Amino acid sequence: MGLHRAGFEVEGWDIKQGLSYPFKRHIGDAIAADLAGFDFVWASPPCQAHTTLRHLAGRRYDCFISEIREKLKTWGGPYIIENVIGAPLLNPVMLCGSSFGLAVRRHRIFESNIEIAGATCRHESQPEPIDVSGAGYFQYSERKKKTGGKGRKPFSLSHCRQIMDMPWASRLEIAQAIPPAFSEFLGKQIMKHLEAKTL
Repeated sequence: MGLHRAGFEVEGWDIKQGLSYPFKRHIGDAIAADLAGFDFVWASPPCQAHTTLRHLAGRRYDCFISEIREKLKTWGGPYIIENVIGAPLLNPVMLCGSSFGLAVRRHRIFESNIEIAGATCRHESQPEPIDVSGAGYFQYSERKKKTGGKGRKPFSLSHCRQIMDMPWASRLEIAQAIPPAFSEFLGKQIMKHLEAKTL
C-alpha cells in the first residue's frame, strides 16, 4: 500500500495462500520470480531467523537475505531489502513508527543499492506505544515487562488495523508487517531516483 501511495503500480509474490493482499498477487517462491519488466523491487525475506524471539520457537530458521540480494544484483534495477534489526543487511537505514506519528514503535532496517535516507525516532511522542507483535493473539509481552520495554496491547482487530493503517489485514498479518508509511517514505525516494534517470 505504501508503494502504491508513492506512485507505483504494485504486484506481489508470496509462497503462502490466503493472505489478504489488496493488489495483484502471484502465488510462488519470490526467489524464482521473473523480474523482467519491473522498475523497482521491494523484498521482505522472512525475518524469523533474526528476530529477538526466535529462540522461543524451538526450531532453526533459514535466512534468505544473501540469496535474494544476489538475485536482485543480477536483475540490475533499484531495490530495497527490508528486515528486522539484527538481520545481515548492508549499510541499512532504520525507520520507526514514532518517526511518522504512529502509535506503534516497530523498528525495521532497509538496505538498498541506491542512496536512501532513514528517519529519526521520536519516542518522546509515544509515552505508551501499542504492541501489535506476536503470533496473532492479543497479549501483552512479558519479555518487554522484564526488560523495561514499553507497550500496551491493542483493544481489538479494528484497533490494530487503525494503528498500522492496514484495514484489509488479519491480526497475524499485521503482527508481521511494516506500516505502509515506511514503504511510502522510501518508495517516494525511489520514485525520485527513477524520475531523475528519465530526464
